[in-house]
Amino acid sequence: MNIATQAVHIGLEWDTRTGAVTVPVYQTATFRHPGLGQSTGYDYSRSGNPTRQALEDGMARLDHGVRGFAYSSGMAAIANLLLLFKPGDHLIVTEDLYGGTCRLFDKIFSQYGLSFSYVDTSDISAITGALLPSTKAVFVETLTNPLLKFADLPAIADICSSNGLLLIADNTFLTPYLLRPLELGADIAVYSATKYLAGHNDTVSGLVTVKDPELAEKVYFHQNSVGAVLGPQDSWLTIRGLKTLGIRMDRQMENADRIARWLDVHPRIARVYYPGLEEHRDHLLMAHYSRGFGAMIAFEVASPELVEQLLLKTALISFAESLGGVESLITFPEVQTHADIPPELRARLGINNVLLRLSVGIEDADDLIEDLRQALEATA
Repeated sequence: MNIATQAVHIGLEWDTRTGAVTVPVYQTATFRHPGLGQSTGYDYSRSGNPTRQALEDGMARLDHGVRGFAYSSGMAAIANLLLLFKPGDHLIVTEDLYGGTCRLFDKIFSQYGLSFSYVDTSDISAITGALLPSTKAVFVETLTNPLLKFADLPAIADICSSNGLLLIADNTFLTPYLLRPLELGADIAVYSATKYLAGHNDTVSGLVTVKDPELAEKVYFHQNSVGAVLGPQDSWLTIRGLKTLGIRMDRQMENADRIARWLDVHPRIARVYYPGLEEHRDHLLMAHYSRGFGAMIAFEVASPELVEQLLLKTALISFAESLGGVESLITFPEVQTHADIPPELRARLGINNVLLRLSVGIEDADDLIEDLRQALEATA
């Protein structure tokens, strides 16, 4: 069955008693036991809630995993996954990743004995060169934030398999609609479901899918023990968003391709990062493994003065953090989403004072291009 159809039908089978087409919001903290030593399968909503389970089961199906897990945010999901490791363990990590993830690693979990090496995970030799006897996992973003480098998951999975390492893939930018990391060798896929999966900028949530049943039990133990679970209302909102994932992504990618090609020839744009452009370094590799190139664009304007002009003069495109919703958003990574990355690393990566990140929504592409044009070409 096509993934777009699967997404539409998440939760459809849940309420067999009434035949409700959408899963109900089970807004309850606890559940009554039918008898001594008996359970309905639900005891306390931290441990399991029917609305959340409908989301978790549906997401597992979309990602071809054995089990899914829903958290209160994408960062809560990643934090729970780090509990799989112990003091002294080392992880190899994508170097140009979301600044909040970098902050979580370096300023929180480093205090508990974990260490991290940041490398270009689109370069296989860089991963092998970073291996240590204490390395336990590789953490990659399948499409990096904000520079849009694509990870060769099968090649990385071979390294992990040969060295007994877990492969954790943050697939937020691509979603299972475009790429299923578990099919390409990842052990765990993690998502900020706030973004494309929920898709409407109206809820914060995180999702994890796991390939192996034994590993899934460990993930559940930490989810239940720590309790950073997604509430039933937000679970319902995420299910609601997932039902339109296919049509939203198709429209957003179509828009992104047109906008990237328009930006690529504009005289006030110095550089465009978009894997759908044929000159992108990972264009052919991504075309081989992914069903599409996503709807994120990063680009450099010709001068620092144009940054503020573009951010403040766009009328349809909102100057805001986050991404993946139906509304187009633009942000300035150096001072917003990636401010927690050390300045010297930002400079080396190219996260600089002229780089902007555009999350393309579902508006009419001509309107978005006109909005960018008038902002870029406005005079003081």
